[in-house]
Amino acid sequence: MLALLAGLLLSLASGASWRGVRGQESPPGSRFVCTSLPLDAAPSGCPLPPVPMQGGALPSEEELKATVLQLRETILQQKETIGNQRETIRELTSKLSRCESFPGPDGKPGTGGWRKEFAKGKDTMGDLPRDPTQVIDQLSRTMQTLKDRLENLEHQLRANVSYAALPNELREMLQRRLGDLERQLLSKVAELEDEKSLLHNETSAHRQKTETALSALLERVSELEKGSSAFKSPDEFKVGLPLRTNYLYGKIKKTLPELYAFTVCLWLRSSASPGIGTPFSYAVPGQANEIVLIEWGNNPIELLINDKVAQLPLFISDGKWHHICVTWTTRDGMWEAFQDGEKLGTGENLAPWHPIKPGGVLILGQEQDTVGGRFDATQAFVGEMSQFNIWDRVLKAEDIMNIANCSTNMPGNIIPWVDNNVDVFGGATKWPVETCEERLLDL
Repeated sequence: MLALLAGLLLSLASGASWRGVRGQESPPGSRFVCTSLPLDAAPSGCPLPPVPMQGGALPSEEELKATVLQLRETILQQKETIGNQRETIRELTSKLSRCESFPGPDGKPGTGGWRKEFAKGKDTMGDLPRDPTQVIDQLSRTMQTLKDRLENLEHQLRANVSYAALPNELREMLQRRLGDLERQLLSKVAELEDEKSLLHNETSAHRQKTETALSALLERVSELEKGSSAFKSPDEFKVGLPLRTNYLYGKIKKTLPELYAFTVCLWLRSSASPGIGTPFSYAVPGQANEIVLIEWGNNPIELLINDKVAQLPLFISDGKWHHICVTWTTRDGMWEAFQDGEKLGTGENLAPWHPIKPGGVLILGQEQDTVGGRFDATQAFVGEMSQFNIWDRVLKAEDIMNIANCSTNMPGNIIPWVDNNVDVFGGATKWPVETCEERLLDL
């Protein structure tokens, strides 16, 4: 298109002959066209008629040539500008094609698979940002800028003397090209906006969960900062596990010796459902379920010894503080279950004659699939716990009642509940606990 226009004006500068010029001598109803002739050809009886100028003076040949050269310069400038625009469009289209060519989750190209490339750290868009949302925003802005530049180019062509003088078919062709480019750009912008909406939808739920967790943790930190001076003794604290995740937990620094009997007691409060999860677990090499207390899904609360199971008649998921004790001895695998000082159940044949192995890891709030790890969020404990103590013998029912009704303070002889023996991880917290009497009022 531009080459045709440039040729037309160059022909004027190099000796085109006029067959007719609109002027006073033109017969009525006649039409004039300009035909390019070789430099040595005769004008064939087509004299150049006088062209009226301002003040009645005729333009000289030099002035006409200067005008034509000026038009030629304008056309060359426009040609260079459009060439630059085309190069920009080709580069951007190439980048978009590379984005769309990555296969998505369904294996088809153009379905969002390029996001995986960003997730792997590959910058497939040159110097564009690695965040997919930023990529979409930047491409949208680039598309709009390019559209504006095309519109400005059209306005410049209209404003220049060359556009108005173009033949109708050339103007229509230029308009069609500009229209096609505009439609392509709008289509790309729409596709990118769809991808942007998809990304926001995919991450909104995860973002909401993360924000909720962070808010809960900030509240716990604030409570800890306000009440840190309220610790009256090393055992007056509680561990909080506010979310059902696979990364919030507490860890007992001490391990267990070889045991032929034990008693485990603790205060806990949880309203999680279904099931409160795993208040504690003890794993050793070769046996992840050496000792586990768990309530998972809609199952009853269970005590596991060496992966053997006994169902306990305990009911503690009402959101109130409860005092829980379980006892076990290797002789005949006898066990007992106490809630709030009262014995609710007993049984036998739970891993009989199996001594508890030493040197394992004791975790609060998570069930271990390997020693110290591979937690399952569906089995996590959600709530608060305190006064986790372990003895290497079966406590008498009277002792358990006295501990539960706050009439005696009896730390575990192998695992006592003291602050410097408990570490918390992943956002689990430690802060001052209610007094024993206040917990009793909650029952």
